[in-house]
Amino acid sequence: MEPFKLPGPKASAIIARDHSVVSPSYPRGYPFVMDHGKGVEVWDVDGNRFLDFAAGIAVVSTGHAHPKVVKAIQEQAEQFIHISSDFYHSKWVDLAEKLDEIAPFKEDAVSFLTNSGTESVEAAIKLARYHTRRSEFIGFFGGFHGRTMGAVTFTASKPHYHKGFFPLMNGVVHAPYPDPYHPLLHTRKGEDIGTAVVRYIEEEILGRILPADDVAGILIEPIQGEGGYIVPPESFFPALRALCDRHGILLIADEVQAGVGRTGKWWSIEHFGVEPDIICAAKGIASGVPLGAMIARKSVVTWPKGSHGNTYGGNPLACAASLATLDLIENGYMQNATEVGQYTLDCLFDMAERHPSMGCVRGKGLMIGVEFVKDPETHKADEKLRDVVVDKAFERGLLLLGCGKSVIRVSPPLSITRAEIDEGLAIFEEAIDLAEKGK
Repeated sequence: MEPFKLPGPKASAIIARDHSVVSPSYPRGYPFVMDHGKGVEVWDVDGNRFLDFAAGIAVVSTGHAHPKVVKAIQEQAEQFIHISSDFYHSKWVDLAEKLDEIAPFKEDAVSFLTNSGTESVEAAIKLARYHTRRSEFIGFFGGFHGRTMGAVTFTASKPHYHKGFFPLMNGVVHAPYPDPYHPLLHTRKGEDIGTAVVRYIEEEILGRILPADDVAGILIEPIQGEGGYIVPPESFFPALRALCDRHGILLIADEVQAGVGRTGKWWSIEHFGVEPDIICAAKGIASGVPLGAMIARKSVVTWPKGSHGNTYGGNPLACAASLATLDLIENGYMQNATEVGQYTLDCLFDMAERHPSMGCVRGKGLMIGVEFVKDPETHKADEKLRDVVVDKAFERGLLLLGCGKSVIRVSPPLSITRAEIDEGLAIFEEAIDLAEKGK
């Protein structure tokens, strides 16, 4: 198809104004200026139509402007927009009860509502230190947990997240993430990368660096997001859970990108058959209204009144949007993520047969990563080609986002249809063809 002329005149004018008054720290990928959206479709201010396979970084779980979510927000706004967390309101309790219901713990769950994923991580760090009376943590290379000072210390996907901000929070040591496509550790005979990583933590980190009884928690993305949409082997989490149990360490699952139905289950860690102690959630929990949650086993939530709080916690608009969102996900969209996600994976596997540059296709549900490589044998990353694919797709009406070193993520709204997948993947393959030919 013929590419759009982007950015158009209206978009160019807005971008010029933005550059004068908005912080340059925001990592804008390409010049898309949104006007409105409906479902998986979005339009820019110049009237160009796009399919959104990024969903605002996996946030717009029910699609853009879902009528049920919009109605819930409108009805709540007519009642009241804010009451500080010093007081109570019913939708906050309704949402907390729903989070207790869907939490992956046999034990009752208690939640702390936040405004973002990074705040959820900060709350988890504080709770883990308070509950265990320990100070140290283990994170993972490739992880992304946010940009506030505690969360960014765990973030280890790109050095520019740290540059200029040292010293960071003390007490965090990183381990390799169990990446089957790029294993960073040598395995022993009969051992896979999942059990090798847990052995490394036991022998090298706990054996040489951190006393186990000083470690409060292990913070990990069950499926790594910003690091490349990496799915660990099935052996990993049972072994990691066993290590935590041996040493009294809390297992903290960062489900900010992978949770809330995106992988076909409420929480991505459920694919691996273990229960964490704390979950960090945000992104898809309220269809784009800023909301996050730290959800923990009730026995872990031992901190007293006043030890942690926030002004906007339990915001009524966000709670209303979240309740509508969770209802939609539970009653159709989570199953759709499983079914359409598998269909998408199958299509991408077929596409990879035609394009050796697609070195690896992986994912669960509608959390899918495509890794581009220069050589399918050596798995050498091709970041430049990945970036060209993203740009060519944008010019032809498809919004994509990169992650990892050379990965494109496919993370559309959970409401997407097979027909919309077909339309988007046709553009995706055309963009790959053009990038491979150097056009």
